[in-house]
Amino acid sequence: MYESFFGLVSRPFDLTPDPRYLFLTPSHREALSNLEYGITARTGVTVLVGEAGTGKTTLIRATLEARDRAKTNAIYLNNPTLTRSEFLEFLADRFELAREVAASKTMLLRELETVLLDLLRRDVTPALIIDEAQSLPYELLEEIRLLANIETPKEKLLPIILAGQPELAARLNHPSLRQLKQRVGLRCELRPLDLAETGAYITARIKVAGGNAAELFTREAVMAIHERSLGIPRVISVICHNSLIGAFARGRKPVTTETVIEVCRDFDLSQSAAAGGSAERRDTVLTVGAPTAAKLKEGITPPRLRAKDLFTGIARPKRWYSFFE
Repeated sequence: MYESFFGLVSRPFDLTPDPRYLFLTPSHREALSNLEYGITARTGVTVLVGEAGTGKTTLIRATLEARDRAKTNAIYLNNPTLTRSEFLEFLADRFELAREVAASKTMLLRELETVLLDLLRRDVTPALIIDEAQSLPYELLEEIRLLANIETPKEKLLPIILAGQPELAARLNHPSLRQLKQRVGLRCELRPLDLAETGAYITARIKVAGGNAAELFTREAVMAIHERSLGIPRVISVICHNSLIGAFARGRKPVTTETVIEVCRDFDLSQSAAAGGSAERRDTVLTVGAPTAAKLKEGITPPRLRAKDLFTGIARPKRWYSFFE
């Protein structure tokens, strides 16, 4: 499409969770370490929470890519809206149990424990990883609690990772799930990117794709991308990808603020839309100065925040955009 025009070998902002494009902010590094430790140390249940688009799935795939495949037996479920019987069938299939055991939870748990003990003897670490876990029915959350109980006197036999949006944390606070919450050994959270991280994210992905960010986006364009995306990596990628398409169609480079704003208008990406609508959430995820924050609290949202508003009162290095060089 636009790769040759911009001197790229691949498209840097596709939405597939490709670990090559993983960009690690401090919160991402911490989460990656927690996921790796949760599996290796068999800590029981590890919870990963983050807004939609902050990179949970990519982080999970990076965790699995980093592990020795011969020493890991990871079971990955990315659509957990299953019935209890369907979930048991899924476990039986992925752990290669006899098909008939799925009809009886007692038989399944007995056979599963046998398999897990065999993996332990062979020094192979299993893991059950459930993405989009905020969609898990309550009955499956109870099944997961029971799976977390499979253990020897010294360690858990099946490490479990639950990754989901903030609603997952709210659900775990429900009194009926207190026993599951008490089994959470590790908990980590992915936060939106700040302005410097947004620039570094764009730069890193373009570099992997064989390009130079300074030749593809102006500094002002990056500021506009951060402003409209509110630092959500998936939204940043959507804006960048379509801005490159727009600039390519016009035969112009680098991408300017005008092109970015046009893309955001087409995708209805106002400041409030990207954050989910509430002024309180906009205050949380958008780094702004005190005057602008006060306006947002009052529900006054200007059509487009000025660049200087993003920097008001923020301590920053003298060479704020050094990641472009």
